[in-house]
Amino acid sequence: MTDTGTAAPPIASATRRITGVGLATGSGVAVAVQSRINGELGVRLADGIAAAVVSFGLGLLVLLVLVPATPAGRRGLASLRATLRDGSLRPWQCLGGVCGAFLVATQGLTIGTLGVAVFTVAVVAGQSGSSLAVDRAGIGPTGRQPVTASRLAGAALTVLAVLLAVGDRLGDPGALALAALPLLAGIGIAWQQAVNGRVRVASGSALTATLVNFAVGTVALLATFAVEVAVRGAPTGRLPTEPWLYLGGPIGIVFIAIAAAIVRFTGVLLLGLATIAGQVVGAVLLDLVLPTAASHPGVATLAGAALTLVAVLIAALGGQGRAPA
Repeated sequence: MTDTGTAAPPIASATRRITGVGLATGSGVAVAVQSRINGELGVRLADGIAAAVVSFGLGLLVLLVLVPATPAGRRGLASLRATLRDGSLRPWQCLGGVCGAFLVATQGLTIGTLGVAVFTVAVVAGQSGSSLAVDRAGIGPTGRQPVTASRLAGAALTVLAVLLAVGDRLGDPGALALAALPLLAGIGIAWQQAVNGRVRVASGSALTATLVNFAVGTVALLATFAVEVAVRGAPTGRLPTEPWLYLGGPIGIVFIAIAAAIVRFTGVLLLGLATIAGQVVGAVLLDLVLPTAASHPGVATLAGAALTLVAVLIAALGGQGRAPA
């Protein structure tokens, strides 16, 4: 008997997945730019938490204006309230912004000491393994994803590629101890992408899901900042005058919105791998176009970036079959 279900044709599904990979890779480039911006802002303010509050807070202000001003945003807010009332979306699934806030805070706290390279290694190591677990548990909107050989190989190759790209910066034991913070942030990214995808499906709007992410993250950061000021006092740095140092929040909006929109096509692991590829390529481009005293990409860095792209292709072409629910 002919199947009359509503499942998408395989070609259409593959096209959406490939398009999603391209968008995720582009958003990864934006994350590399955001990391450098927020890291520099943390140095200028002499306080990584304060830098995260500024970055997330500005993003929230943009969304508070943008979402209610668009028909899709207003419909998304109404749908979000309805799904929370009927229980199809659980309150804990709206807490992905806490992980995003922690990632932005670690950018401001550690990049000034670690540099973007070691920071990226730690985030990638946490994100790759966590993405496999999150997909297997079925937390994201795509349901359970099996840990196939190609997906496992893609995750492992991604970690090896980034280690190859920045291996010359991993010899400092103190830096590796500090790298525990971005490692934990990387573990949280996979869960954040999964639950934000759930919010996007429930609300029908990537902008609404992004607003929820920024609202929750800003509240978490403000609470953390209040505790820090009570214990250590106010930050000693001053707000810089360069406008580009305040672009971290808007860049985060683009990243979160893209991830929430496409995770249902790619799965959490493939989304994470493509984002990582973009981060590595973005870091190389930044070092080539806007080099710093400590960043001069050589053969190893370029080889690591190329291997990362190969890893994403292996995971993408290896299929996205579902395990039984």
